[in-house]
Amino acid sequence: MAVTKDGVLAALKGVALAGGDVVSRDLVRALVAEGGVVRFVLEGAPEAELAAMRPALEAAVQALPGVTSVTIVVPQGAPKGMGAAPKVGGHPQPQSGPLPVAGVKKIIAVGSGKGGVGKSTVSSNLAVALAREGKRVGLLDADIYGPSQPRMMGVNRRPASPDGKTILPLQAHGVTLMSIGFMLKEDEAVIWRGPMLMGALQQMLGQVKWDEYGELDVLIIDLPPGTGDIQLSLCQKTRLDGAIIVSTPQDVALLDARKALDMFRRLGTPVVGLIENMSTYVCPNCGHEAHLFGHGGVGTEAEALGLPYLGELPLELEVRIAGDGGAPVASTDGPSAAPYRALAQKLVSVGVV
Repeated sequence: MAVTKDGVLAALKGVALAGGDVVSRDLVRALVAEGGVVRFVLEGAPEAELAAMRPALEAAVQALPGVTSVTIVVPQGAPKGMGAAPKVGGHPQPQSGPLPVAGVKKIIAVGSGKGGVGKSTVSSNLAVALAREGKRVGLLDADIYGPSQPRMMGVNRRPASPDGKTILPLQAHGVTLMSIGFMLKEDEAVIWRGPMLMGALQQMLGQVKWDEYGELDVLIIDLPPGTGDIQLSLCQKTRLDGAIIVSTPQDVALLDARKALDMFRRLGTPVVGLIENMSTYVCPNCGHEAHLFGHGGVGTEAEALGLPYLGELPLELEVRIAGDGGAPVASTDGPSAAPYRALAQKLVSVGVV
């Protein structure tokens, strides 16, 4: 019987320890399960505590069918702050021009001119759909005042840091994740001025080990609404490969979407496409199709501007329920996942990702 990473993690999670199991505490690093050989690193807690728990963990993994050897490494001389992410926020550090992000091949920002158009829902589902297409995908929640990706992706753990500077990202649904929300209580407000916001963004781009689970093919950045400090800082300091604009069809949303398009144009960031979200609603009881916010406005705008139109996404109750439940609908094989799967496939086929 083949030994899998999931099987090893399940065995480790079943070992009851003071303070909780090692999987929930995010103490397992660099897990490898090849043939009957299992090896991983334990870090993120005091060295003495890690050494004390190692025998029970070895025994649990060794008991799995097919396991021939188990190697658990506990780094010696672990720094004092191991497991606690560095303080985020502060004035940004000087740099010369836009820089790439280490461990990332391409960066695509997802923006909107106004809030409430479903940009974060599109970002999370697009990231998951691209991961299911075989891409290594990262998702950065850059909406620092209102981070929603921890809830949408079903993650509420604090990231670890091996040295008090480098931040190790989390992972869910095959996507590598980072959000300021991981470092806050869910109802805790961020009350910062612009320089603090830009410093936090710079940290999450430059100090996060984005290739912790392998070099990323693409990093999706979920931007806050509008055209403020975060967007300006991102475009001026980071080499972006493109931006996607999300809008609903009605005129008031398109007015603000045009402002976002103008911002990216002025800052030299290519817009790789527009998406019409909440384009149509089909009643689950009678099957009647309604266009609650109008229909086709984004496609018309894209044609007028000579920009790619990436398609329409429906307004569906299942999408909202899945996002609130921490399991994006794109992680399923149901009909509600199909539009996101088609969007991901289109981006791959045209070489955006």
